[in-house]
Amino acid sequence: MLRAVNRAVLPKKYGGKYTVSLIPGDGIGAEITDSVKTIFKDQNVPIEWEIVDVSGLENAGGCGITEAVDSLKRNKVGLKGILHTPTTGKSLNVALRKELDIYASLVLIKNIPGVKSRIDGIDFALVRENTEGEYSGLEHQSYPGVVESLKIMTRFKSERIAKFAFDFAKKNNRELVTAIHKANIMKLGDGLFRQTVKDVGQDYPGIKVNDLIVDNASMQAVAHPQQFDVLVTPNLYGTILSNIGAALIGGPGLVPGANFGREYALFEPGCRHVGLSIKGKNSANPTAMILSSAMMLRHLGLNDHADRIASATYEVLSDGQVRTPDIGGSNTTTEFTDAILAKLN
Repeated sequence: MLRAVNRAVLPKKYGGKYTVSLIPGDGIGAEITDSVKTIFKDQNVPIEWEIVDVSGLENAGGCGITEAVDSLKRNKVGLKGILHTPTTGKSLNVALRKELDIYASLVLIKNIPGVKSRIDGIDFALVRENTEGEYSGLEHQSYPGVVESLKIMTRFKSERIAKFAFDFAKKNNRELVTAIHKANIMKLGDGLFRQTVKDVGQDYPGIKVNDLIVDNASMQAVAHPQQFDVLVTPNLYGTILSNIGAALIGGPGLVPGANFGREYALFEPGCRHVGLSIKGKNSANPTAMILSSAMMLRHLGLNDHADRIASATYEVLSDGQVRTPDIGGSNTTTEFTDAILAKLN
């Protein structure tokens, strides 16, 4: 059972219900968040949604990032689909995390019974720093044809994400934290990250700490992922490894995730795929969003609802009778959602 790392600040509860910000996102976001809304309504989950329509797509309408930030500041907790990031222009996903200092990303990579994969025994958590590293967003063209991109690494933020990783390991009975880096080349920046993780590990007796160079970690992930327990990474390496992890267990539609800061928590699928090519086709797999919403319910202390919804989702997958196309079936998003409701009722 996943235990929340940071529940220090929770939203206010009015009339027995929590108000939660809902950002459907782009692509398949509306379809998979509709699955969550349908399930929550059926199960009388004490959640009221404050829907904020934000889009990273040009000419898609919706409001800007300011409205989403204001909503999350009011409610403290949100559920979010993925926002499209164009090749030109800023990432609204990154902007949202930076604005609210939602510094820790948590992605859970685990085999799901009933979903065939080439490797069994996979069960690891990926913790990545959300606000600096290659995602600092500091670039300029010093001369035509010469671009300088600044990678910022600080001891403060490296220590903060390391503590998050070790706290997660301790609360969830994990035994090993591995720092992912490229300190053999980026000796100062990644060297600082690597050493800081090892230093923080001294305060957590009983939890082992080691490190891996990111290219080796990528190879190990596809050769022997069973060795991993908790990985802690700067931003870019975590993005790469989360996609590798998703491929290992069956695809991005199966991977739940969450983002935490000191004051706010934002839950979203752990593998950042917008799904523009299947938008509106009612074929998206809502599993990742449903399991992310269950993580949100546990964060709010609504464990009974979380356990029931997660268990029903896993039962549908295990039975193998109702499957979306990404995992070898032909069922629609709606049919998959209805199968979960049938298990619940």
